Amino acid sequence: MNKEDLRIIFMGTPEFAVGTLSALVEGGYQVVAVVTQPDKPVGRHGSVLQASEVKKYALEKGIPVLQPEKMKDPEFVEQLSSYKADLQVVVAFRMLPEVVWAMPRFGTFNVHAALLPQYRGAAPINWAVINGETVTGVTTFFLDHQIDTGRIIMQREFAIPDDADVEYVYDGLMHLGAEVALETIDRMLAGDGRVEAIPQEELVEGVELHPAPKIFKDTCRIDWTRPAKSVYDFVRGLSPYPGAWTMMVQEDRPPVVVKIFKTTKCLEKVTNDAPGTIIVEKNNLYVATGEGMLRIDSLQMAGKKRMDAVAFLNGMRDMERYRME
Repeated sequence: MNKEDLRIIFMGTPEFAVGTLSALVEGGYQVVAVVTQPDKPVGRHGSVLQASEVKKYALEKGIPVLQPEKMKDPEFVEQLSSYKADLQVVVAFRMLPEVVWAMPRFGTFNVHAALLPQYRGAAPINWAVINGETVTGVTTFFLDHQIDTGRIIMQREFAIPDDADVEYVYDGLMHLGAEVALETIDRMLAGDGRVEAIPQEELVEGVELHPAPKIFKDTCRIDWTRPAKSVYDFVRGLSPYPGAWTMMVQEDRPPVVVKIFKTTKCLEKVTNDAPGTIIVEKNNLYVATGEGMLRIDSLQMAGKKRMDAVAFLNGMRDMERYRME
């Protein structure tokens, strides 16, 4: 079978998934349908429905779009089956029931933005940066009953520079994921649907696994008692979205929520000040941590625009009367 005859159903929702979908379409693979999340209510009263990035792209290319509320819905399953797909490719989508992932004769594989079995979960890119990893990557694996635990088909590494934030890693893995997905499909075609895959159970024994759970608002609050390097990685692991935040507090004044997007490690600066103490020196804004200091380079007060530290200090008085908590 050649790639033009292979019938593929693609499943995904965010921009990250569009990278692989567009590579399939532009590469001449036959994508017979796309499955994505239902349109999301947005606006003040939720009266406006917003299509996913995957849906927008699919409609531009004239690809049929399916948006089931429930993946086990009999009507959806019947509709999915009617496309007679040979293979399903999943990128950044929800967990699938067996009736869906077992449907194609070549199976269903997922493109995951980490080197499995590490960073199983919803936010692998964020957690890899937060944990100070220097290398991450992309894994393709067959879906099975448990999330992110299926047999590994391919992996490719991606270096994380020390100054990289999530946006940099996201963009890099989006393109790398598309490349690996196409190579995975080509391997399947070469083997008439059969491809060597390694059970993850062979890789987890004696290894400390780092999870990648979904990130919530409370997850993003900065703990200034941690060492400067840890806080530095935490900030870039959440920048630019959803953004690490802290409370700027002063006696007799309401606390102010501040998002911090970029910092610089100042390990050579020694301080005995308590974590969260603000120090201003020559238009530089420093904060003491549990070990060392950080310079704040880019931040945003609630209701204001993102700005650099100089602009922030120009608009604030008595900064050293505040502290970060």
